[in-house]
Amino acid sequence: MTIDLSTEAIAKLSPRELISTLQQVDPDDPALRDVDIDVIARAIDPQKLGRDEFADLLDALGALADGGAALDLARMDPQNFARIISRASKDQVEAVTSRPGLRTRVLDEVFRRMEAHFRGDRAGATRAVVHFHLTGGSSEDLYEVIIENAACVINKSATRDPRASVTLGPVEFLKLATGNASAPVLFMTGKLKVKGDLGFAAGFMSLFNIPKA
Repeated sequence: MTIDLSTEAIAKLSPRELISTLQQVDPDDPALRDVDIDVIARAIDPQKLGRDEFADLLDALGALADGGAALDLARMDPQNFARIISRASKDQVEAVTSRPGLRTRVLDEVFRRMEAHFRGDRAGATRAVVHFHLTGGSSEDLYEVIIENAACVINKSATRDPRASVTLGPVEFLKLATGNASAPVLFMTGKLKVKGDLGFAAGFMSLFNIPKA
């Protein structure tokens, strides 16, 4: 069966049809050669998908990318990435983060983008280490953010003592990282906990350009 994944064909598919097609196509299929992941992103509205369908979509894209197709999340435009993440419901994000491999893929990509969108001009001479403890699921993920010399480096393990340690769930973190929540509000509602320099942690996200959905 020949699969048509041209821009025009994708636009005609319902979100569920698109997910089914991505699940069936082989990473080596010539139909994928000219597929732009942003075309796929624009065709998807998480609010029109069920709880597990959004996770199915990201899983399908990840499987194709792992197989060599140019559909890695890192290729997605920042605004499109922010849009699909921010429009995902709490249940959908929980479905994503309940799948260990997918949880890692998405969180790694968000932190990679934080590194890329760091504003060294805003940081000035700031030198700080922030540990993010992401709860939920069967385990806790630790990401270390190091800011020094007007640059930002992300580690997936603790290498230095933190100026602040932030603990929150993946839903709240993704809202924070896409500009759909503020650290002070999350803190005041008990959804974000901080050890260390509370003032610095409250303004930490201002050191990054957060794409608008």
